[in-house]
Amino acid sequence: MRNLELLGALALTGWVLGAHATNGMNMEAWGAKSGGMGGTAYAFDTGNSAVMNNPATLGLKPAGKSDLGLGLTLLMPDVNASHPVAGSRDSDGTAYWMPTVSWIKRQDDLSYGVAMLAQGGMGTEYGAGSTLFAGGLSSLGAPVAMSGQEIRSEVGFGRVMFPLAWNARADLILAGQLDLVWGSMDLQMDMDGQTLAGMMGQGLVSGSMLATLPAPIDYARFDFSDDNAMTGKAKSYGWGYKLGALWRVSDSVKLGAAYHAKTRMGDMKTEDATLSVNGGPMHGTLKVVDFQWPETYGLGVAYEGAGPWSWAADVKRIVWSGAMANFHMNFISNGMVLDVTMPQNWKDQTVVALGAQYKLSPSVALRVGYNHASNPVPDATLNPLFPAIVESHYTLGIGCRLDPARTVAASIALAPEVSQTNAQGITSRHSQATVRVNFNHSF
Repeated sequence: MRNLELLGALALTGWVLGAHATNGMNMEAWGAKSGGMGGTAYAFDTGNSAVMNNPATLGLKPAGKSDLGLGLTLLMPDVNASHPVAGSRDSDGTAYWMPTVSWIKRQDDLSYGVAMLAQGGMGTEYGAGSTLFAGGLSSLGAPVAMSGQEIRSEVGFGRVMFPLAWNARADLILAGQLDLVWGSMDLQMDMDGQTLAGMMGQGLVSGSMLATLPAPIDYARFDFSDDNAMTGKAKSYGWGYKLGALWRVSDSVKLGAAYHAKTRMGDMKTEDATLSVNGGPMHGTLKVVDFQWPETYGLGVAYEGAGPWSWAADVKRIVWSGAMANFHMNFISNGMVLDVTMPQNWKDQTVVALGAQYKLSPSVALRVGYNHASNPVPDATLNPLFPAIVESHYTLGIGCRLDPARTVAASIALAPEVSQTNAQGITSRHSQATVRVNFNHSF
């Protein structure tokens, strides 16, 4: 019994945020065309999805045309946590829907418009009563039961984007884009007293509330969650921007570059959070401090000759170290403050994407690709609540022109299972499938 309780505590040591995505918390592709070609997108026309790839490729549209785009992404993760003693538990968070809508017009040498996108739906759903989270150790080292309540998390980001691409020369397109960004989070998490006391000793927990906490501390529970499948309880708003360039090296070769700035968002905040210590609830305001989407930059090349084949390759860098060094919560109740900082120490990530397209006919294109990213999560901060350890994706796609004005595209990305074991011997396993569908109407 003591082993089970200890494992429950260890499962929350080094807690880390960011689950059920593909390149860390980032999607491996945006749009069905890119999704079928391994996530490549920097140097060829990906339609209106360019607003999340390289906005300069919007200048590849025919002059005088407008495009109305609709899209839907379904992310289907399969996550499991296990330990030889504490047992095994699958996450019930198995489906996350992400819609998009966009309108882009090219007029002479300028392309502009607006797009709205749900950037991510991430989280785990372990329910109540799992042996992995059932018990822990008090601040004095005695075995204790945890809350036994639901253990879950969910993080979501969305954007409204305003791109502007300029065909500066026949061989050069430049672009800038303003993104209005919102984020939200749900969290229901137990932390045993020994973990909390250890963080106090490292200076990671502070504030006037410390003097009022009971002794010994059995456990603490952070709880802020709503019943909305599209948003979380704590919310934040802010902005970011993107820059892009596309160079036509020749009639068949293009080079692209894109830069996505780190977001500038306020703290995620809810005025209806609960902190329970040894089961005694305190209600108050909670902030997740300075939770941002990271800076990303990359280069791409694309080849499209006279034959049916076209090829693309991208390399990009995601600067997780600038956004996921720490997870910082601030809780205020009755004028008292508790400040909690959980180190994450994510590593920067290099992503390599390869893709190909074969035109079966003038109206049908088949696509294939591969995407690989290094794992950004250190073993020391890996946690079964929040694995973000997928590395490789194999992709297939198809595009069809229904008539001169309408096209539809679909893709699937399969990420084979990977596993990683943390220092406490808890193994996280993560695989997933992602399906994308896009419809475009030109007028």
